[in-house]
Parts: sequence; structure tokens; C-alpha cells
Amino acid sequence: MGGLVQGANGNFYGTTQGGGRDGIGTIFGITPKGTLATLHSFDETDGAVPQAGLTLGSDGNFYGTTTDGGAYDGNGTVFKITPKGALTTIYNFCPQTGCPDGGRSYTGLVLGTDGNFYGTTEFGGAYGFGTVFQITPDGTLTTLHSYDVTDGQDSEGLIQDTNGALYGTTETGGAYGDGTVFSLSVGLGPFVKTNPAAGKVGATVGILGTNLTGATGVKFNGTATAFRVVSKTFIEAKVPSGATTGKVTVQLPSGALSSNVPFILLR
Repeated sequence: MGGLVQGANGNFYGTTQGGGRDGIGTIFGITPKGTLATLHSFDETDGAVPQAGLTLGSDGNFYGTTTDGGAYDGNGTVFKITPKGALTTIYNFCPQTGCPDGGRSYTGLVLGTDGNFYGTTEFGGAYGFGTVFQITPDGTLTTLHSYDVTDGQDSEGLIQDTNGALYGTTETGGAYGDGTVFSLSVGLGPFVKTNPAAGKVGATVGILGTNLTGATGVKFNGTATAFRVVSKTFIEAKVPSGATTGKVTVQLPSGALSSNVPFILLR
């Protein structure tokens, strides 16, 4: 249901909402040539029925959510899994009556520039209509917003714009009952994002950002490269010889902007 994410080793990782040892979902890795390995089968206690894909953390591990299972009445979990398949449940949703922290995250996580993850839940919160939350890699959860129907319901997930703010949509609620588009500022600073997120030496990579005019340098994990400023929001650069997997930085007169996730060098 949730698509794939590429790991630092060049392989792809994803989830299934069914199948596996107990029929309630798996996490798998697959090589670019199609060799698949099941890394984990959910067993209800550690979650069940993941419907979103995985997010690569800055530590090289993957993070995700389940819509069911966990320690509290099947309200889902947040988990971490290593590329070799060691899974840790870092949060169980809804430990209290009324679910003030929300429950059932259908849309997965986005990695913020602060190294924390951001996501949404389908129900719970102060009004019972879901939440927007932040969670640290070690599992400390903070509810950032509780939907009250007037501002939306049934959230469809988040993205972080290169200006630092989070943006998202809701399926229902709002002034006409048919959903909303919203932004949420949590004090995160601007960053740059590469497109694609992986490539070989010599490949042309797009770099998205905010106010990039006047850029004086681009580096791939510390290795400088030639670049061209196409517009105030877009730079083209070549992956330089000697580059390694790591953050991409753009030097501006006002300071350096870094990518929120490592650029993966493919061999």
C-alpha cells in the first residue's frame, strides 16, 4: 500500500498490509534486480496491518507506523527497524482512555530537519478527530495539533516544504465537509532536497530549496562539485568523483543549507 524507500545500500524497503507469518503484514527488502527478503512479520503485539511505507532516518534505520495491533486495544504503533530486520516498537498509541495522543496512523512518517519524525493519526486527540504529532527516534511523542472538524478530519499525511513548514491535507471536515489543505509551523528551519535521492558519480541531480539565488558552492558529503543555479528554488549539480553517501549542502551568502536526508551514492 505504501510504496518503497531506498536504503543506503541501494536496496529498496517496504511494507505489506497482509501476509507474513500471522497474515497481518510484513516488512521486506528487495534488491534492484528483484531478490526479496522478508525482514519482519508482525505478530499483533508489535503492530499489525501497516498501510504506509517506511521512512529512512538520519541514523540509517527505517521508521514506520501500523494501523492496528500494539499494546493498547489495537490502536497501532510507531516502530524502528534496522536494514537487517531488527524491529523495535518505539511507541504504542492510545495508552489512556479517550486516546489523547491519537490512534491508527495510516499515513506514515516524514523526517524533519531536526532529526525527529512527524505524522498524523486518524482518530483521538482532544476532540476525537485525529492529531498531528512529533516523535523522536527514541519514541518520545508530542501532540502538535488536534483536529476539531472545522480544520479537517481524516488526515492524509504530511510533507515538509524546503521553507521548513509542514503541509498536509484532510479527506473530510473543513468549512464544506470535503476536506482541507493546511500548513503547520513548528519552528523548523529551511533546508534543501535532492531529486533524485540517489545516484552514481557523474549523474545530474536537482536540488530544491528556498531563495537559492546567489549560491556560491555545492558539496556532496563535503566534496565540492560544479553546479548551475536554474532559479531561486532549483539548482542542477553533478555528483562529483570522490563523493560518498551523506548530506548535500548549498552555500549561500546567508549561510549553508543542508539536505534533511543523506544523498545515497550508488556504485
